[in-house]
Amino acid sequence: MHVTPIDATLGAVVTDINLADLSDDAWQALYQTFLQYGVLVFPGQHLDDAAQAAFARRFGTTEKLSPYQKGANIKISNKKPDGNVAQPEDYQYQILKGNEGWHTDSTYMPLASKVAMLSAQVLPPEGGETEFADMRAAWEVLDKATQAKLEGLSAYHSLYYSQAKAGFTHQTDNLYGLHDKGAPLRPLIKTHPETGRKSIYTGRHAYGIPGMSEADSEALLSELLEQACQPPRLYKHTWQVGDTVVWDNRCVLHRACPYDAQHPRVLRGTRIAGDPATELAPTFADPRAAGFTPSSDNHSSISTTG
Repeated sequence: MHVTPIDATLGAVVTDINLADLSDDAWQALYQTFLQYGVLVFPGQHLDDAAQAAFARRFGTTEKLSPYQKGANIKISNKKPDGNVAQPEDYQYQILKGNEGWHTDSTYMPLASKVAMLSAQVLPPEGGETEFADMRAAWEVLDKATQAKLEGLSAYHSLYYSQAKAGFTHQTDNLYGLHDKGAPLRPLIKTHPETGRKSIYTGRHAYGIPGMSEADSEALLSELLEQACQPPRLYKHTWQVGDTVVWDNRCVLHRACPYDAQHPRVLRGTRIAGDPATELAPTFADPRAAGFTPSSDNHSSISTTG
């Protein structure tokens, strides 16, 4: 295994390794590298569905993100089942456009994700990169007074909120994200449960800091995000077919970069559920969610605890 650090405060490119055939010793070394860098890029792995699922499960329990999902993985794609690309009026298009805002996966769920990965399958001729931001380094450059202020604050997280801010209004479908389980309340500063490093824990889903007016909360969260997501804390990955990238949702933000949506873009994604001891948050009423009663048919990843 050869590790080449990226010219940023996060990230490394890992070569001379086969993710489809990892020994236990190689996995342990790789996982420590992952905790150190936050984002690992594996060029040219060309993992098939089964190999990606097996690699993902080394990190923990995979999330189910769609009722149509079979197995651990899901297509992150603008291609519809009929082969055409999604249009602006389509839910699929709107969710993908929303993902062009900085975010951490599943913070709008009671149980947030701890790790995620993508593998590139079909790419547009230009654009469509994925960008990552180091929230550990963003925390560490703050002055002590600002750190002390932020440590006492929390924010609600909601996919309804973030999509509305991006210009899209969705109805409650109770599948994933657009659920009636309430808005999780999460601290703005997170201590990583394995490394002990602190990081800023926010993103496009965050809103409504308790104890602040709506305007003051919005201003603080927007300013914090803008200041955090700056060089040298950024890495933009330009995809090549066959690449796999894995990142730590507990300390890294990410976003998709724009591209011409008339061209297909297909990535295979896998998301790892967080450990309940550190990623499960209490939930509170979300006025945007309505119309559904909890049932045993809901996804197991939508926890009713908290």
